Amino acid sequence: MHFPSPKELKQELPINASIRSFIAESRYAAQKIVSGEDQRLAILVGPCSVHEVEGTIEYAEKLADLAERVRESCFLVMRVCVEKPRTGLGWKGMLYDPHLNGSHQIQAGIRQSRRILLDLAKRGVATVMEFVDPLASSYFDDLLVWGLVGARTSSSQPHRQLASSLSFPVGFKNGLDGEIEPIINSLQSAASPHTFLHVNQDGQLSPIESQGNPFAHLILRGSIREPNYDASFIEYASKRLALQNLPTRLMVDCAHGNCQKDYLRQKEAFLEVLRQIEEGNETIMGLMLESYLHAGNQSLSEGELSLKSGLSITDPCLDWSSTEELILSASKLLEISSSDSGSGRRP
Repeated sequence: MHFPSPKELKQELPINASIRSFIAESRYAAQKIVSGEDQRLAILVGPCSVHEVEGTIEYAEKLADLAERVRESCFLVMRVCVEKPRTGLGWKGMLYDPHLNGSHQIQAGIRQSRRILLDLAKRGVATVMEFVDPLASSYFDDLLVWGLVGARTSSSQPHRQLASSLSFPVGFKNGLDGEIEPIINSLQSAASPHTFLHVNQDGQLSPIESQGNPFAHLILRGSIREPNYDASFIEYASKRLALQNLPTRLMVDCAHGNCQKDYLRQKEAFLEVLRQIEEGNETIMGLMLESYLHAGNQSLSEGELSLKSGLSITDPCLDWSSTEELILSASKLLEISSSDSGSGRRP
């Protein structure tokens, strides 16, 4: 079976003028948040990984409504991760196994992944994706507003080079050991021009010349031992970034090491970071949450027919009600702070 090139898939599932305008406006807002010109709080929120169409669309519609309600204080971006990074073995994501049965129909997976991104863009939902295999990025790069490089690949040269070629913010998470020095190297690399091998729009391996990405930034996600969202570590990280003339504004991932694998502790991390913002910390530009329609997760081992819609099949997630409550609390706090200061975190 013929595997489409990025150009062919984009022609098969094209963006229209309205979507193109929405993506451009959303990217501009994201860039201004990273640079500090827009003081709204970015919140990157959604399931650990996308595995179904129906539940994803339902979540996106709820998020679109919430995004409009908090638009003066928060900029909401939905996590649409179609690749799942694995420490060991396991389901690798919709892109690779869209039927959830080990059939590995990548041709179907890459189409379904792009179709979902298109559907969300039509609904006015900005999206963020983690890049696991850099080669896949060429199929989606016109639809994304934010990008992520995960803890397992944040020191990878191919990922640094990919980030340097993109025109939207890309967050690099600290490694599993919690160290940020390797990520500082990654941010310096991503901000610089490169010539490297990559798949072009015709699907051919080709030399690519990048201009460098000034909107690459740090994400603190904790380590296997402890969280790293406390005020002292955030101050330390910001100073280290400043010493290297890198953007000092950073993001905190409330999941993973920062909740020590207890998804309910994401609330604890979220509220503590909000407290720091309330006290005047302007270093923190955003937060990340793993969230879906229902709380927790379910196992794929019993087969795809037994799965409940709206429930993660990878990492456990907060439910929608809890997510909405947290985001509304953030919006309320930021609006109060803005009113009290006379300026605050506004565009």
